[in-house]
Amino acid sequence: MVRILLVCAAGMSTSLLVEKMKEAAQKRGVEAEIWAVSASDAKTESERADVLLLGPQVRYLEREMSALMGSKPTEVIDMRLYGRMDGEGVLDRALSLISK
Repeated sequence: MVRILLVCAAGMSTSLLVEKMKEAAQKRGVEAEIWAVSASDAKTESERADVLLLGPQVRYLEREMSALMGSKPTEVIDMRLYGRMDGEGVLDRALSLISK
């Protein structure tokens, strides 16, 4: 099972994207736990994540979140994928980061 954590300003704006990512994972038969939290909750939630994706609106936190994740991948979600709420595209990117 892969664990994908999304971080945004309040934990709300990514909830639709999380649902679309879950649908995409289910269609593909990928066992995944995908959830979103606010930046302030990321510290406690990051421990159980395999990858951390930041919403474009909190890209300024990338260095801090990367340090929090240690050797686990951290990346800002591509603005185009985020704007289109492209759950499949974001899931693809998260899986590729984990497999590196």
